[in-house]
Amino acid sequence: MKILVLNGSPKGEYSVTLQTAKYLEKKYPEHIFEFLHVGKKIKALERDFSPVVKYLEKADMLLFAYPVYTFIAPSQLHRFIELLKASGINMEGKYATQITTSKHFYDVTAHKYIEENCGDMGMKYVRGLSADMDDLLTEKGQKEACDFLEYAVWSAENGYCEPAAAYAVPAIHNPVEIPECAEDKKGDVVIVTDCEEDNEQLAAMIARFRAVFPLKTRVVNLREYPFKGGCLGCFNCAVSGKCIYNDKFDEFLRNDIQTAQATVYAFSIKDHSMGALFKMYDDRQFCNGHRTVTMGSPVGYLVSGAYSKEQNLQMIVEGRAQVGSNFLAGVATDENDVNGEIDRMAATLAYAIEHKYVPPQNFYGVGGMKIFRDLIWLMQGMMKADHKFYKAHGQYDFPQKKIGTMLKMQLVGALLSSPKIKAKMGNAMNEGMLMPYKKLFEKLDKEK
Repeated sequence: MKILVLNGSPKGEYSVTLQTAKYLEKKYPEHIFEFLHVGKKIKALERDFSPVVKYLEKADMLLFAYPVYTFIAPSQLHRFIELLKASGINMEGKYATQITTSKHFYDVTAHKYIEENCGDMGMKYVRGLSADMDDLLTEKGQKEACDFLEYAVWSAENGYCEPAAAYAVPAIHNPVEIPECAEDKKGDVVIVTDCEEDNEQLAAMIARFRAVFPLKTRVVNLREYPFKGGCLGCFNCAVSGKCIYNDKFDEFLRNDIQTAQATVYAFSIKDHSMGALFKMYDDRQFCNGHRTVTMGSPVGYLVSGAYSKEQNLQMIVEGRAQVGSNFLAGVATDENDVNGEIDRMAATLAYAIEHKYVPPQNFYGVGGMKIFRDLIWLMQGMMKADHKFYKAHGQYDFPQKKIGTMLKMQLVGALLSSPKIKAKMGNAMNEGMLMPYKKLFEKLDKEK
């Protein structure tokens, strides 16, 4: 097969993910591998996309290779997909798959993003390989890489792929009514958007939110910020928190965004995500490392498009809030009752600010933070700022440290392993488990 590797990493040849594709090239010389560093060369491709056309046209299979950045693919690969779709090249019927490396932090949403966009272009998608960063250096990881390629080739040879689905969903934009806005508001809530001048629908949604929201708001339009580029994954910020770019984004983020009482994100759905520019904004926040510096601050979303059909995007939106310990006040869309949804989200966000409402994390948040906890513990020598933050906020909650609980469970396990003791216990275990709650209720009764 003619396999075209689309390297989405901004590091180009220095990409760790790319090494898996190179390993497969050496292991399977019967296949023809070609490599395009689309992530590193995205600026050039924005000026002239034609150099990649011949490679795309002659390929039997596209192999997207990239590191997972902030729930999805790097912003550079986002932009490449936008350019590919805009080019009009017929990709229908070609096979596509992917290789990612990460610590398995929301790799599922990254893979689904690629699958959905391949589906938009009529491509036949085969499930990809999600590897840990160091897997290729182990025999197990090498075998898994080989097994993956053999499976992908076998699927193509037999005409097998993931079930086709109607991924691209046309949006229905319901009209937005904009009431008069009070001028004597206090507070500070920032609205981060990438709204273009001709996007009247999203602009109207923002305007209504600002009118009905009881606190003072300000808008930060990412299109007006002089970004020098997307995150390079260079880890220059790992120790100092200072980004290698000289566009002062790290200062802008900390002084203009993170100081607000709450954040509202406003965007139109594009290619099953928030679009390449918003993704650049998200990726560049790596200057904060893995530190949840806005924990406790609520968030809301204004989304124009068929959000109810975008299950993967819904998972990303909720996952971002959960990992950051940010209460998600709502996602107001323009699919149905746009005015009512904006009003409800505004009221909920105002309540969360007033009452400092911060509910506990669910699986998305707890699971994601445990991955980060273990990662930073191992890499504390390099990620010094993250390590300091995690220590200060008690995020090293390793179960091995809970010696008392472990000893209690040893005792309970010993009791339960004896049939005679277990029979005598009867309902005593359930009663014992409820004993602390009875004491709590007794305390409440005394306080009345």
